Amino acid sequence: MAITIGSDQRPGLRAYEDSIRLPFAELVSKLREMLGVRLVAYIGGVKSARSVSTWAEGTGQPGEVDRERLRHAFYAAALLRERYDASTVQSWFKGMNPVMHDQAPAQVLREGDPLAGAREVIAAAKSFAYIG
Repeated sequence: MAITIGSDQRPGLRAYEDSIRLPFAELVSKLREMLGVRLVAYIGGVKSARSVSTWAEGTGQPGEVDRERLRHAFYAAALLRERYDASTVQSWFKGMNPVMHDQAPAQVLREGDPLAGAREVIAAAKSFAYIG
């Protein structure tokens, strides 16, 4: 089920606001629902699903750069969730994306420059959600 936005809100504004306002544990929990634990672990720079669980429980946190990567991933995922189901959002994050030189958005977030990668992924998510 897609996230519903109010008629007075611009598309994507709710996703952006939630990416900033949500407490980190809640953000990880929601991101885990959208992307699955393995993909969240990958973007967050860990191999263990247990680490993701501790983040979602609020009993642990990744380093600052990985926290920001996860916030950016949430923003992109929530943007896509406004129009698509969770399965489509997961596929989008995992699949080769022609807008990003055939790299997967998850890979760009994890391995690229944190800010440049986030800009690229969010721009591609907006393009896919609102133009595609």
